[in-house]
Amino acid sequence: MVEGSMTQGAGQGPAMRTETLRDFRVPVTEPVPYGVPGALPEEAPVYGEYPAYYGEGAPVPPHPPVPPQPSVPPQPPMGQDPAGGPAPADGDDLDEGYTPTHRDLPIIGRGGPGDTVQVQYVPQESPAAGPGPLYVVGDVHGYLDELVHELQAQGLIDADRRWSAGNARLWFLGDFTDRGPDGIGVIDLVMRLSAEAAAAGGYCKALMGNHELLLIGAKRFGDTPVASGAGTATFQAAWLLNGGQRTDMERLEDVHLQWMQRLDAAVLEDGHLLLHSDTTAYLDYGDSIEDVNDTIHELLNRNDADITWDLFRKFTKRFAFRDEETGPQAVRELLDTYGGGRVVHGHSPIPYLLGEVGTEDGDESRGPEAVNGPHVYAEGLAIAMDGGVTMAGKLLVVQLPLND
Repeated sequence: MVEGSMTQGAGQGPAMRTETLRDFRVPVTEPVPYGVPGALPEEAPVYGEYPAYYGEGAPVPPHPPVPPQPSVPPQPPMGQDPAGGPAPADGDDLDEGYTPTHRDLPIIGRGGPGDTVQVQYVPQESPAAGPGPLYVVGDVHGYLDELVHELQAQGLIDADRRWSAGNARLWFLGDFTDRGPDGIGVIDLVMRLSAEAAAAGGYCKALMGNHELLLIGAKRFGDTPVASGAGTATFQAAWLLNGGQRTDMERLEDVHLQWMQRLDAAVLEDGHLLLHSDTTAYLDYGDSIEDVNDTIHELLNRNDADITWDLFRKFTKRFAFRDEETGPQAVRELLDTYGGGRVVHGHSPIPYLLGEVGTEDGDESRGPEAVNGPHVYAEGLAIAMDGGVTMAGKLLVVQLPLND
């Protein structure tokens, strides 16, 4: 991809790709060496080590039990109330028993209060039995135009950027913002596609990445000091050092924060354990996928800077599956705990996993090889989906299962 074809954000010139080898830098009061030049780190390239908010081996406070949800009776078609009559108009009192369906819910736009549109629902004449095909998307990092191009190439959206895949299932693996020029535009698109896909009988969902945690922390806590073994750190400084875009922060609204905070960290789909990060840190938060997601949501809801920082720190770790001797066992530990036959993750760019960045000969002019698809490794147990769009790589949108 040439520089002149880069996506441009609002008020910005051509987007400059941010090198991610020195990823997740943390401002410190004392200089901390990055590492040995030319050597590919064994763990996440983080400045210094950070103490866990909970001590090693200490249990994470349990999430309070979630009360059972009441059953919802079948809903009438859009525009009718349960009795078969017209639905109340805007501003009218709803009947006590009326429950809006997902097709009634508006999509929140970016034009301010009251800027909403309705999803146009077109019933399928012969809906397919069972779930539709499954797709996953790697790290986007604000590259909206590249995302649109790949979704269109897979037939998931049309020329107007509307959902066109019927009952297909689409999962984003996290990291929507930072480094690229239009992270908020990416989030807005995913939020809208979620409603449109649901109306068509499919779904578009997303996992929480470490950059979502970083943006939440930067917005919530700003320059509030957080506990760091490398010295004093703040979310605001860490966000800027790791590709934070000021135009994203200016356009960030409460609806975006609420959406990011509610994202799950892990999910099991068709025998694939979908995660953002190639780390075993998920095991620190529960023995089931439900426990992991509930615990992380509960910790974020505490609105505590140190707790949020510890979540961010743990999910910046990487390369747990890369070593030929220990990697497969690390994957098996996750699969044995949470189920599935393969882990599918983003976070670590494929050129890093292949050892094509940071070569021993020190030739910085040598770029990574072209990424044409996901990387299967760890004895076939792991699939890496971050094609390195931030380093002139490829934004990956892939149908599962792979034909490998």
